[in-house]
This record gives sequence, structure tokens and C-alpha cells, in this order.
Amino acid sequence: MKETIVLPSKKETGTVIGLTVLFLLLTAVCIGLRPEHVFMTGLYLLLFFAGKTTRKLAVALLPFALFGISYDWMRVFPNYEANPIDVESLYNLEKSLFGINDNGNILIPCEYFVSHNCQTADFLAGIFYLCWVPVPIAFGLWLYLKGKRDLYLRFSMVFLFVNLIGFAGYYIHPAAPPWYAINYGFTPVLDTPGNVAGLGRFDALTGLSIFDSIYGRNANVFAAVPSLHAAYMVVALCYAIINKCNKFVIVLFAIIMTGIWGTAVYTSHHYIIDVTLGICCALLGILIFEKGLMKAGWFKNFFNRYYNYIK
Repeated sequence: MKETIVLPSKKETGTVIGLTVLFLLLTAVCIGLRPEHVFMTGLYLLLFFAGKTTRKLAVALLPFALFGISYDWMRVFPNYEANPIDVESLYNLEKSLFGINDNGNILIPCEYFVSHNCQTADFLAGIFYLCWVPVPIAFGLWLYLKGKRDLYLRFSMVFLFVNLIGFAGYYIHPAAPPWYAINYGFTPVLDTPGNVAGLGRFDALTGLSIFDSIYGRNANVFAAVPSLHAAYMVVALCYAIINKCNKFVIVLFAIIMTGIWGTAVYTSHHYIIDVTLGICCALLGILIFEKGLMKAGWFKNFFNRYYNYIK
């Protein structure tokens, strides 16, 4: 049987339309409206007004939508306007902790892989990095569609929370990625464009320009610490374990997670230090959320109201 279309209440309609107009206006004024803003807004409104089932999904997806918006809106106030950019000290610390002797020269691991790489590793690196956001979001949608709405909501909110912790780290300690130090030295140049670095080898190998298009839209070059690339699959794996997923899923997530960690260093996008701090960021976010926020009365009430709407 077809679902009877149940329109949202006047209050819901007014709230969603009002926030949508405000979002588009502020985006147009502050960072410039791009086609993807219009497309994603249109898709969200379609989900919200198409029916009760899709409306619940639209509301459930809000943590992921807020993640995307908050990342994009870092363009409004770049982190390097809050604190000085660290280029040299992070590079030197990486070299002192993880330096590799290559024919008498001490190199950071990223520098070593610039000249020591192979096509198989380049291909796998690209595949792993393409899993960075899609796999956690797909996992969240799977939880939602399987009816595990409580666990979905915890996962999606932790995903957002970990991002906010990471974004705070970007502003507390703006830092250049290793490819910047390798290509440009230690002097910060604020208008430096995004760079595919070692992921360009995947593009060249496949004849595609996937990573070139992704990193060409990078909202902030000087946001290497902590590595959120390293954090996302930690969150997904933890909640897969909490959900008692089968061993295949657990092992697959673990492989993807470690593959992303290795790729971050192999392609010169992150130092080992960045990756380690990203892992810590994910674990800290999960701990604070599950053992702190979920035990606070005000947040638990908010969570329950949210859950009751989407269940």
C-alpha cells in the first residue's frame, strides 16, 4: 500500500522554511552560494515534505548535515586568524620521533614515501581514502534502516561531536600538512590552494580526477591536527562493536580504518602525530558523549525527544 502523505505541521513547516532561507542567505553573503548548496538544500526539502517516512529520515540526517555545514563555514573565519600556523615545529617533532634513515638522510615518513612508492599501494591508498566519509555515513544509514534508531542517533551525534572537537583543535593549533612543508618550506602562505599530494598518483593511475576535485574545494589547508581522516572509522568501528555486528563487518571496518591511517601518511596528507591525535580525538568524543552527555539530564531529555521523533 502507498503511504498516505502526511504534511508537517505549520510550526514544522515554518521552522524548516525559515532556517533554509536563513542558511541560503547567510551562505550567499558569507562564503558564496555554490551549486552543491542549492542541490543539497533542495534534496533535504524534498525528503522533509515528501511524506512522514522521509521526513523522519531528513530529521535523522541532521547531525551529518550539520557536520557538512560546520566544515564549510570554517571559511568564514579561518583558523589561522585565531592562532599562528605551525609548520616547522610539527615537521621537526615528526622527524625526531619517526625519522627514517634513507642513505644517510633523515626523512620524515611522508618524505620517504614520496620516493618509495608503488602502483599497488597507490591504488589501495586511493580506495581506502574514498571510504573516509562514505563508509561511516553508509553504516549510519544501515543502522537507521534496520530500525536501530537509538544506536543510529548515538552514532550520528558522536560523529558530529568528534568533528566539533577536531574543528576546535584546528583553531587551537593551526598546522600545515606534511605536503606543505615538503613543497613550500616552513613559511606559511595563506592563499595556498589545496593539494592532492600523493593521492595524485591514484588519479594518474586510474585516469580520473577524483581527488583533484575533492582537494580543490578544501575549506582549510592549515587544518592537519588532529587528523579527522583517522577519526571517522574509529567511531564507526566502535559502534559496529557496540551493535554486535558480525565478524566480517568488524574485520572489514578494522581494515579500512588502518588502511586510512596508513594512507594519510603514505600520501603526505598527515603526519603520524596527526593520525595519533585523530584517533585520540575519536576515543575522547565517544567517552565524553557516552559517559558524560548521555548521563546529563538535560541532554538525555533532548536525546529522547529527538529519538521519539525519528523512531
